Amino acid sequence: MTMTRGDTARALQGLEDSRSSVRLRAALAVGTAPDRCFVDKLVERCAIEPEFFVRDMLTWALTRHPVSLTLPRLLREVRSERAQARSQALHTLSKIGDREAWPAITPALLCDADDEVARSAWQAAVVLVPKGEESALATVLARQLGRGERETQVSLSQALVALGEVIVPVLAAATTADDPRVRAHTLATQRLLRDPDAGFESAIEEAKRVVALTGAPQDGRWNRADR
Repeated sequence: MTMTRGDTARALQGLEDSRSSVRLRAALAVGTAPDRCFVDKLVERCAIEPEFFVRDMLTWALTRHPVSLTLPRLLREVRSERAQARSQALHTLSKIGDREAWPAITPALLCDADDEVARSAWQAAVVLVPKGEESALATVLARQLGRGERETQVSLSQALVALGEVIVPVLAAATTADDPRVRAHTLATQRLLRDPDAGFESAIEEAKRVVALTGAPQDGRWNRADR
């Protein structure tokens, strides 16, 4: 499907409309009839679009375009000073899934001070990580254990569990951390690795009880307490 020149102009204008419903329809139209002339505008809108559902449609529209057009633009965007631009570009890279983007997933992004950027970086990293580099990624991700509120902790646990058994050694090391939040988050992640259906809420509450009961950890003690 292709657009006429008039349709193209209306779609570009629609992406900037003050009404979110119009922007959503415009993004859908652009994804349905992809054209290279839309790529820059889609990326630009991702950086400033306030509505989640519109941002999600913008990402979908970008995935409908050739990677040769979208990848270079998104790789520039992950270095933006605007947090939303970095976050949405990383999210889009995870949906595209092209591993040529892997070098852009830097430790700085994985540890970004903005929780949304970091969460998007974790999601992209587990999708794009090359075979053989999972352990190194797990080590970097484990440094974030205990970070943020519940939503952020859930995202990190999900990213770690997605890496599989390579996370076992780094989690074992993290169970001896001084910070009780780190220990609780680690125990919850260990449980989710063993039982993905357990759910984070029950896993973290159980982990907090274990931390409260056992107090300061000793080497090897947590593995016994967690059984």
